[in-house]
Amino acid sequence: MHRIHVRAVAAAIVLASLAACSPSTEGPARTDDAQAVADRDDRPVTVSVTPNGKRARAGEPVRVTASGGSLTSVTVTDADGRPLAGRMSQGGTAWTSYRKAVPGTTYAVTAATRTKGGRASSTHASFTTAEARTVNKVDWRPGTGTTVGVAQPVSLVFDNPVANKAEVEKQLKVTTSDGTEGSWGWLKDWSGRDRVDWRPKEYWKPGTRVRLHAELNGTDSGPDGGWFVRDYTASFAVGARQIVKVDLDRHRLTLERNGTAVRDIPVSGGTPGGDKRSWRGTAVLMAKEGTIRMNSETVGLGDAYDKMVDYSMRLTWSGMYAHAAPWNARYFGTANRGSGCIGMSDADAAWLYGQLRPGDPFEVSGADTKGTVAPGNGYGAWNVPWEEWRAKSALN
Repeated sequence: MHRIHVRAVAAAIVLASLAACSPSTEGPARTDDAQAVADRDDRPVTVSVTPNGKRARAGEPVRVTASGGSLTSVTVTDADGRPLAGRMSQGGTAWTSYRKAVPGTTYAVTAATRTKGGRASSTHASFTTAEARTVNKVDWRPGTGTTVGVAQPVSLVFDNPVANKAEVEKQLKVTTSDGTEGSWGWLKDWSGRDRVDWRPKEYWKPGTRVRLHAELNGTDSGPDGGWFVRDYTASFAVGARQIVKVDLDRHRLTLERNGTAVRDIPVSGGTPGGDKRSWRGTAVLMAKEGTIRMNSETVGLGDAYDKMVDYSMRLTWSGMYAHAAPWNARYFGTANRGSGCIGMSDADAAWLYGQLRPGDPFEVSGADTKGTVAPGNGYGAWNVPWEEWRAKSALN
């Protein structure tokens, strides 16, 4: 009995020793691991902002990214306090501005963050974009708030060359009240400058409301072109469907309104057989210029004429007009004896001048002309077949 008692005591001592050396499932070690995880989850979120620096390159969206946590909100403002809108990625790891950073501007960035452990914080940063060495500007037609004819295109002429045509075209948006189908097309203006026009597939429907929104600020037009430093907006409406049909073989001009002939006028076009011939095709009334001085030397016709002309309606940049030409009265309705323009009596010119508005098309036909009006010579885009015109877009 004594031996059995000793062995039992020894066994108890061994078991106690083994228990003391075994790892515990509920002890200080588990508490330390949980604390380590919590500490790791509450490490500060790392926020990065691009562009950055004192002379950052403009023309790129502002991008804010977070690692080790997430973004809960991002605010970007320029030097005038105007906000730059943007979108957050799913999961809140990145924010990207809709618009590009523009030249010569300081931006302030505030990013609100949350760690993986749920701790909220915020980060502040700023950067300044380099100034634009060259600025590109735009002359656009028609003017805002105007009412135009059914053939009026949206036309933008640039001061400096545009090499990045696709990038510029992406910033141009035309919206219409009736979903009119149309396309941008790049061409050379008569002045030699780069130009882009938006024309409908067919003439506008009367009553259509049109808006141009050119978000060009911060867009680089390419080498030698410079940066755009502003946006452009314009809106206009389309008036009645008026078409001027000029038959140079018959020496007649007819104004049609909404498909009905309103008046037939005897005219005299450009003299056949040389440089004084008129253009054919569709020309668009660019402007009603009233009484102007016309000098043949300005259009390469020597000293053929130099006179004041009434009721002048410009059709091309090269000098084709419809106007009063009382000195040619004996040829109205019988022969073409002008210097390239479409001449008519004072009374008929005054009447027509009062009926028309810029954007009304002149559809000119005739056997002996000097060719079709070119797209850049005024608004000659209507002489280009639709699919060919669409191919002039930098995005097609």
